[in-house]
Amino acid sequence: VPVTKPIVYTEPSSGAVEYVGNITLKCTVEKGTRVVYQWRKNGKPLHASPTYTFSSNNATVLIVPVVKEDIGNYSCLVSNPVSAMESEITAPTIYYGPYGLRVKSDKGLNIGAVFTVDMGEVILFDCSADSNPPNTYSWIQRADNTTHVIKYGPHLEVVSDKVPQKTIDYMCRAFNNVTGKRDETHFTVVVTSVGLEKLAQKGKSLSSLAVITGISLFLILAMAFLFIWKRYQPHRGIMFMFSRPEADYRKAQTFSGHESALDDFGIYEFVAIPDLANGSRVSSQSVPGSDFVPGQDMLSTVYEVIQHIPEQPQQDHQQ
Repeated sequence: VPVTKPIVYTEPSSGAVEYVGNITLKCTVEKGTRVVYQWRKNGKPLHASPTYTFSSNNATVLIVPVVKEDIGNYSCLVSNPVSAMESEITAPTIYYGPYGLRVKSDKGLNIGAVFTVDMGEVILFDCSADSNPPNTYSWIQRADNTTHVIKYGPHLEVVSDKVPQKTIDYMCRAFNNVTGKRDETHFTVVVTSVGLEKLAQKGKSLSSLAVITGISLFLILAMAFLFIWKRYQPHRGIMFMFSRPEADYRKAQTFSGHESALDDFGIYEFVAIPDLANGSRVSSQSVPGSDFVPGQDMLSTVYEVIQHIPEQPQQDHQQ
């Protein structure tokens, strides 16, 4: 007769506490002859050991005592010469822990059980441990040889600039209310002012850099403006107007190219163009009666406006 699909029963169905309780797994089939039973854990054959004890026909397995390592997926495979069937997966409940209690932080330097944080920082601590069911956590602060609970839950937030002292001792306690076991870990928080000093130094550095940058930019703009001004400034002299003495007009006839100074009336422009190869050539001889001043700017243009023409003596006109 072919076997039917087996069913596995767990006793107790509510689970067992590690190192305290036992678990029994029973495999049953409604139909089938000459049935052979085989147990599997996580898909692999389960063999007899100090922890696992099988009945005479292997239909029952006893786990004594249960431990955390017994957690897994169990199934029963039944077969006979004409058929084979496997049960659904069953996972017995085992209560254990807490194990591996530890505290972590989202920032700060952690060396062993000492956490170093900067003044002004807000640091979040997380307390965790492996346990079934999940633990209940409590945070305890130690000061002056006394302890008091400051918070419940897996997380603790510490505002470093609000702590009463620079070094604070804390303790995280985990408790499993089913196993009745608890564990605790101690750690120390050291608050330093290094962060503020670094921030101040950084601010000073940024301020100095801003000043240097501003001065450099100002000098660059000033030099650029001076260069442009010199590059595009016309090479002209100072325009000025004045009345020359009568004697100067008489003397000027020698150079005017005319017999009368009346023909010399007007605006004159004298432009001296420097010779780049030989340099500016300026006559070193003084011209009698002229207003030439040695060393005058060779790049200047002088505008002279004759406003007054002196009356010439009669004998000059007759000549």
